Amino acid sequence: MLPTTSPHSNGALGSRDAARHTAGAKRYKYLRRLLHFRQMDFEFALWQMLYLFTSPQRVYRNFHYRKQTKDQWARDDPAFLVVLSIWLCVSTIGFGLVLDMGVLETLKLLLWVVFVDCIGVGLLISTLMWVISNKYLLKHPSKNFDVEWGYAFDVHLNAFYPLLVILHFLQLFFINHIVVINSDWFLGYFVGNTLWLIAIGYYLYITFLGYNALPFLQNTVVLLYPFALLGLIYVLSVCLGWNFTRGLCWFYKYRVQ
Repeated sequence: MLPTTSPHSNGALGSRDAARHTAGAKRYKYLRRLLHFRQMDFEFALWQMLYLFTSPQRVYRNFHYRKQTKDQWARDDPAFLVVLSIWLCVSTIGFGLVLDMGVLETLKLLLWVVFVDCIGVGLLISTLMWVISNKYLLKHPSKNFDVEWGYAFDVHLNAFYPLLVILHFLQLFFINHIVVINSDWFLGYFVGNTLWLIAIGYYLYITFLGYNALPFLQNTVVLLYPFALLGLIYVLSVCLGWNFTRGLCWFYKYRVQ
C-alpha cells in the first residue's frame, strides 16, 4: 500500500488515517458491502468483465484511479466477485447437464468448483503471488511500498474470469456437439487444447498486466516466462494426442462419485 501523507507529518500517517487504511479495516468494509447489494456497482463490474477480454489495460488504469482517490489498489466493491460467482455457478450447472449428471452430482460438483477450485486455489495463488512480488519484485523494499494482498486477489480474479468463460462456458458447446472435443480424433483435441492455450494465455497475460501496473515493482516481465512452457506443452499435446478437455470431464465425474 502507498499511504498518503500530509505536508507536516514527516511521512507518518495520522492515527485515524492509519486505522482507516489497515488491512483489517479494508477487509471489514469489503465483507460488509457483500450484504448490501444496492451499494454494489454491477454495471461497472460488467464493464470490467468486457474489457478484460478486449482491453485489459483499461481495467488496470481504473485501479490507478482508485489508488489516487481512495488510497488503495484493491477493489472496495465486491460486485465483481458476486458476478463472477454467478458465472461460475451457471457454467458449472451447464457442465453437469453436458456430462449427464444428476441433481445431487451437479450440486457436489458445484461445491467442489466454488470452494476448492475458485476460493481455495484462488487464495493459494494470490498468497503465493503476494509473497513473491513483495519479496523479489519490489524496486525499493520498504514498509511504505508493498503489494496489498487484496490487490493480489483482485489480479487473480481478473485473470480467472476469461479462463472461466472460455473453459467453463464456450467449451461446453464443443464437448458433445459441433466439433466433439471430448473424443480421440485429431480435430477434437486440437480445438479443445487450443481453447486451453487461449484461456491459460489470458490468465498469464492479465496477471502480468496486474503486477506491471504497480509503479513500485520491477522485473515483472518474468511473469511472462511461463508462456514458453505453455507453448511447449501445447505443441506436445497436439503431437501426442493429449486431450485436456477429456481429462477435465473425467476428473469432474470422478469427483462426484
